[in-house]
Amino acid sequence: MAPRAWGAGLALPGMALLLCGFTPPPQWLPITAQWCLTPNRCIALEVADTPERQSKGLQLRPALPPLRGMWFPYSPPSLARFWMHRTPEPLDMLFVRGGRVVAIEAHTTPCLRLPCRSYGPDQEVDGVLELAAGQAEALGIAVGSPVGIEPVTITPGRPPARPPSAPAPD
Repeated sequence: MAPRAWGAGLALPGMALLLCGFTPPPQWLPITAQWCLTPNRCIALEVADTPERQSKGLQLRPALPPLRGMWFPYSPPSLARFWMHRTPEPLDMLFVRGGRVVAIEAHTTPCLRLPCRSYGPDQEVDGVLELAAGQAEALGIAVGSPVGIEPVTITPGRPPARPPSAPAPD
């Protein structure tokens, strides 16, 4: 008898769950980056920095609150095509290259069943930012806007530092 690969035996139950309509839970990533539009107005970002995290993105998540988003970095720059499969809330997608917004897909339409439309420019990008629908316009973000993604320091045992979004109360 030939040796059996462990991975093949473990993949079959997972495949059966998917075929039976099992829906994996949404991913919730920690806030590890920010984009400060002004010194007192920053967008707190979850970072989808692996292919697995990027493939899940914001699927099955409720609407993002203002000044929250997800950053999808690409190194090297890549042609990025995004879709809204299993993403129940509309989003603004900002495509970034060389520290500037090069394209915006505003108010993308949720798609709960295949086939789904794909979004993105016909040029390589360094990354994609997803925000709640309408946030790009509300924040004054347009094609050509500068983008500076900065890491947020996380101290073990303490929640991540919240980027400032409004002046501190008196």
